[in-house]
Amino acid sequence: MNAIELLVQDHKTVKKLLDELSATTERAVKTRGELLARIEQELKVHTELEERILYPAIKQAGGREEEKMYHEAKEEHRTVDALVLPDLLGTATDTVEFAGRVKVMKELLEHHIEEEESELFPTARKLLGKQALDDMGQAMQAHKKLLGAGHSAA
Repeated sequence: MNAIELLVQDHKTVKKLLDELSATTERAVKTRGELLARIEQELKVHTELEERILYPAIKQAGGREEEKMYHEAKEEHRTVDALVLPDLLGTATDTVEFAGRVKVMKELLEHHIEEEESELFPTARKLLGKQALDDMGQAMQAHKKLLGAGHSAA
């Protein structure tokens, strides 16, 4: 599996988990907590793979436009990791406020995924080529194993 295929698979997993979380009610306290923990783990691993392996390769192989893409993508990660997710983790799962924060995180992540899949990944394919993406995919799979990820349903 090449790097982009692996990351798209991660996107599908996160979107599915977000859909499940969005469909819960205030009474689903345990389910909400479990889904949020899985989303947090998936995002942590996925973000690390992109920021350690794919993003720097795109930035290095590209020009000014790719550097802008690199910084925008990292900023979107930071927004979720440093602001939205911590707020959500600190919100009681049996509240309407929790549902509102889930909706905002879902919208941010869906926007980010759409941009990656429609702009960043095609740029990576063009700039890096098949062999580099295959090699990165192997490195990502090995890194995922090290982090103990990839055990959730895809």
